[in-house]
This record gives sequence, C-alpha cells and structure tokens, in this order.
Amino acid sequence: MVDVYQESVNPNVVVKVDALNSGYGASHVLFGVDFEANEKEITVVVGPNGSGKSTLLKSIFGMCAIYSGEITFQHDTITGMMPHKVARGGIAYLPQVNNVFANLTIKENLSMASYTLDSKTMSSRIQEVLETFPILAKYKNGKAETLSGGERQMLAMAMALIRRPKVMLFDEPTANLSPKLAGEVLSKVDHMRKEFGITIILVEQNVKRALKMADVVYLLANGKLVFKGKPDELLKHPELSKLYLGIS
Repeated sequence: MVDVYQESVNPNVVVKVDALNSGYGASHVLFGVDFEANEKEITVVVGPNGSGKSTLLKSIFGMCAIYSGEITFQHDTITGMMPHKVARGGIAYLPQVNNVFANLTIKENLSMASYTLDSKTMSSRIQEVLETFPILAKYKNGKAETLSGGERQMLAMAMALIRRPKVMLFDEPTANLSPKLAGEVLSKVDHMRKEFGITIILVEQNVKRALKMADVVYLLANGKLVFKGKPDELLKHPELSKLYLGIS
C-alpha cells in the first residue's frame, strides 16, 4: 500500500477528527483516522465499499461507538455526543435513505424541519428553500412518497437547509440515481456551499464527479486513511486511483 498522507495545518478547520477508532459495538471499523474539514469548503471522502466512509460521518454525528480519539466542531469537543445535540449545535446529517417523511406532503416535511423556528422565520425559510429547489415548489402539496429518488434527496437537502447548519454531512446522495439526476443533486450540494457558506463533507461513490467539486479529498481503505490532498494530486497517483477507486 502506498501511503501518501501528509500532515498539514489549516487555520480554518471547522470539524477535526484526531486518531479516531470507532465502529459498532464489537465491530471495529475505523483505525486511527485523522480528518479535518475547512470552513466553506467541500471535503470529499472516497474509497471502496466497506472502507469506513459512512462510519466516519456517523462517528462525527454521534451514531457510532467511539473507542478512542477525539472529534471537535468549531474547536469544541463533541466526541460521543448524542446526535440531537450535534444537530442542535449546527451539524446536519443526510443518510442515503429514510431521510424524509414519506406520508407527509413536501410542505409538511419542510414545516416539520423548521418546527423550532418562529412563524415568521419559518415562512421565509420555507419560501427560500422552495426558490432554491424549484422542483419542490412545483409539487409542494404532493406527498413525498410520490417523488423520485433525486427529488427526495433534494427535499432532504431543503429540510436540512431550513435549519441553517454550519456543516452538512452527505452520505452518498447520488446512490441509485441516473447520471442526470446525480449531476443535479451534486450541483445543488455545490450551490449550498457557494450560496449559503455551508461546509460540506461528502461521501460519494461517483468519484469522478465528486473530485471535480472537491477542495480536499480523503481516501479511506480498510478503515485507514491512505491519502489526503487535492483531487488532482490523488489522480497523479495512478496506483491509488486504480487500486482503490477503479480509475485507470
């Protein structure tokens, strides 16, 4: 295995993971992983299936067992914090599935997501996200279960955006989507970074698309960090790209 990970110091770190060992009960998944995401950047995490990408996101969001290591958010320790407290602090997590209320209308989903806001702010935020996601405005009175996979992803993104998180964790948002819809979803992810200044941490199997929008990329393999750097630097290491990502 080629280890091209290089230590660097970034002054604008929002989320930082130090020497993380985590998993699920007795199932140890991540081994000594270091990770950081900078403010208003898109940090992409790639790697083969089972490499620990989703576990990294879930560890940050308080959904995994932390055996050792530290996780900080805006320099405050959140290691092992319950998910609802992590969310309240300003981190949103969007899983692949079960990320909307299928039996509710789009407008009701958005109202549910903004229940902690006062009525005036709720109204303005809902209007804003409907302008950001015009397809949702078109079907706002229809039930979420009638939406396509890509439209559901956009609804989940809109629900998270209403709460104005500082960081959004995306777990393979384009899984099982057509290339066209996948492109639209990733375009909206990039838009939320640019328009709203949200720090994005993106786990994505669509490696080539993800690398095009990434500021920094991490490569995980077998629960360990193999590479950290710029996307073009990863592509300059054909042995890594071919071995772990299938890019030749």
